[in-house]
Amino acid sequence: MSDNKETSVMGGIFKRAYGAVFYENWPVWLGGILIGIMSVITFAWARPWGVVGGLRNWADWVFHQIGVYNHAPMSPLISTNSILVLGLLWGAFGAALLSKQFAIRMAPGRELIKGVVGGTFMGVGSAMAGGCNVGGFYISTSALSLGGIAMMVGLLAGAYLGLKYLYWEMMHLPSKPTKGVSGNKNLIAAEPYIGALVFFGAIVAVWFYAREAYARVGGLLLCGIAFGIIIQRARFCFVRCFRDPFMTGEGDMARAVAYSIAIGIIGFAALKWTGLRGEDINVTQTFWFGSLVGGLVFGFGMLLSGGCGSGSVWRAGEGHVKLMVVVVFFAMTNSLFRALIDASQGFKKLIGFGFYLPDYIGYTWAVILLLLVFVVYALAATWNEETDKFTVEM
Repeated sequence: MSDNKETSVMGGIFKRAYGAVFYENWPVWLGGILIGIMSVITFAWARPWGVVGGLRNWADWVFHQIGVYNHAPMSPLISTNSILVLGLLWGAFGAALLSKQFAIRMAPGRELIKGVVGGTFMGVGSAMAGGCNVGGFYISTSALSLGGIAMMVGLLAGAYLGLKYLYWEMMHLPSKPTKGVSGNKNLIAAEPYIGALVFFGAIVAVWFYAREAYARVGGLLLCGIAFGIIIQRARFCFVRCFRDPFMTGEGDMARAVAYSIAIGIIGFAALKWTGLRGEDINVTQTFWFGSLVGGLVFGFGMLLSGGCGSGSVWRAGEGHVKLMVVVVFFAMTNSLFRALIDASQGFKKLIGFGFYLPDYIGYTWAVILLLLVFVVYALAATWNEETDKFTVEM
């Protein structure tokens, strides 16, 4: 075989492999499994995955700079909360460029208003629940906290109410169709090269952290970037987990979340049971009122927003202007409402307490019970696909 032919064959193999990774969406079940594995790795490395804590750190820093807060927060450049969210945004932005899916997507005025309102609801709800869909539900449940299940119930109720509102809006407030993408199409061919530079910059940033004795922070940046890549390529969306059973009857995302959280439950239980990580980590002090009501408020907000905590960040990284608005108002209202809760002992008492399942039924039964919850949820989602029993009519 000639050298030219060998080069052509290798080029074809590379193009097909690149296309499979970056031009074709990954199966959502694969995304769920990878997110579950990464959540355990992140916890083992340093701390649990989270989103709203990082956004709150950014808002706290801005509010301190303009004189709203007297106490200075940790710098967003070294806060582990902040770094995980920065990594999520970084990874999603880079993956969108490599897959030629980045574009500045403008939204009509009404959608931007819904972004403001939805982001505000999400900020208030996550402050009450001790986290968003990630920290308050996904990670809290993985950490064997019953607060995560309470928030799940609230998220389902909020998603149902949010969908009912959206149907009402479609019937009574029709809007004109608008183009969702703007920008220079001539950049599309260059996007993969820009994406490569984005990830090269990430390597440089991690090297810098390691050089400055912040290896733990640099490792978390890599974890956040991994989450961003996985979620963007799999189009992994927690909103769909709670919305689709009521809207379309589809259950693929519900099953993917169930697979993912099952991995998290087993991994977190192993790390806590062996003493490698503290038992009280991510056991939110919000059971039951804060988790349930906060979940309801957050669930309604994420339907208005079109994105959850993690979903808003990675879609903002793709260039969605509405989700950029959501992230800003989500961060600001969470910071302000969290400060309000912390300032009132009565409010903090109302929010609730930590409910760590192994303290009541032991590790074995705690793991079995939580896994059973998500087996039932996955089966119910599959049954609903066939029967449409939970589907809400317009």
